[in-house]
Amino acid sequence: MPNLVIDIGNTFVKISVFEANKLVYNQKTNELTTEFIIKLIEKHQTKNLIVSSVKKELGFNEDEIKKKVNYILFNGETLIPIKNKYETPKSLGLDRLAGVIGANFLYPNQNILVIDAGTCITYDTLNNNAEYFGGSISPGLNMRFNAMHHFTSKLPLVNFEGSFKKSFGGNTEDAMSSGVINGTFYEAEGFIKQYLIAKPDAKIILCGGDSAFFDSKFKNSIFAHLILHEPNLVLIGLNTVVNYQHDLK
Repeated sequence: MPNLVIDIGNTFVKISVFEANKLVYNQKTNELTTEFIIKLIEKHQTKNLIVSSVKKELGFNEDEIKKKVNYILFNGETLIPIKNKYETPKSLGLDRLAGVIGANFLYPNQNILVIDAGTCITYDTLNNNAEYFGGSISPGLNMRFNAMHHFTSKLPLVNFEGSFKKSFGGNTEDAMSSGVINGTFYEAEGFIKQYLIAKPDAKIILCGGDSAFFDSKFKNSIFAHLILHEPNLVLIGLNTVVNYQHDLK
């Protein structure tokens, strides 16, 4: 029976249906209701549902959903197929955890760096013993633009344009774009270089809402042959968690 996977992020809700380990349905939405979820369950005849959320309020009635499917609310107590060594597991972002679980499913027994480029940009590592110790968190592209506008009196609010290719800006807007876009890319390059010094055989996986932009930038870099773009990595990780519960039975 298919699994329904829902990832409630800061910006969008991502919904997928997996048959075994194959993604057969995928969409984004801004709103999630009980009625909408039930329609998806009935349409795709799903037996299991897993929900991961970065928000406190889910937006739907869990009790009603539990009447329809085997329901899992992904949290720090959910059984997972990797070893979580994070010092403060209760504060660990569930999207970060799901991302490394997905990476471990796709590339088992390998050293991996996951770069999730979304509202924030996270850099998380998993070793070849499937042990997760943590990573780094920095502001995402739009957050950096908003911060410069918010915390200064004269800098304008500039929208992120993925087509921007200048090294330096000849006006304020372009200078801000250069600082954010190039600076973020150089940051990512730095994390990759540092990790490859320690783990030369590592896989580098890109995911998240802005991952396509980073993927295009890396195609012209020395890391082009190392970058693996998997935009659905978090969803794959959540589906892996569902299947893992059944493997344990």
